[in-house]
Amino acid sequence: MAEEKKNVFTKEGYEDLQNELAYRRTELKSEISRRLEEARAQGDLSENSEYDDAKDAQAKNEARIHEIEELLKNSVVQDDSEISTTKVTIGSKVTLQDTATKNEYEYTIVGQSEVDFFKNRISEESPVGSAIMGKKKGSTVTVTTPGGQSKYKIIKIGK
Repeated sequence: MAEEKKNVFTKEGYEDLQNELAYRRTELKSEISRRLEEARAQGDLSENSEYDDAKDAQAKNEARIHEIEELLKNSVVQDDSEISTTKVTIGSKVTLQDTATKNEYEYTIVGQSEVDFFKNRISEESPVGSAIMGKKKGSTVTVTTPGGQSKYKIIKIGK
């Protein structure tokens, strides 16, 4: 039997997921129930778009609750003390410099379930993440993406 893959989370990412689960189980579920009651009170459900919308929201919420429960059930939290400042690990904040343009980019390396491009949180499985995992400050890596190849130098590794 194949071993199930563990979802690796930073402490922050794990807490965010727990908070989302609590919100979905309580506040959002209550809000959707209220919407359903209001729509039922309008009478004929066969042509009631508010009722259909609320039922759709309910199904999506339940699906997301199930998804979060599964993620948390198979999770491992990266202990802050295990985050290295000498080599790139999950949880590391890494500053990279594009060797061609000299532009600098800061990323936090996270597990696949925590990716958020708007917060510069990239997966250890992404092209950049996999290229820098385990590397030390001063290392230069070549990253192959659909847009071509880029070279980056690791300028800084922090927590």
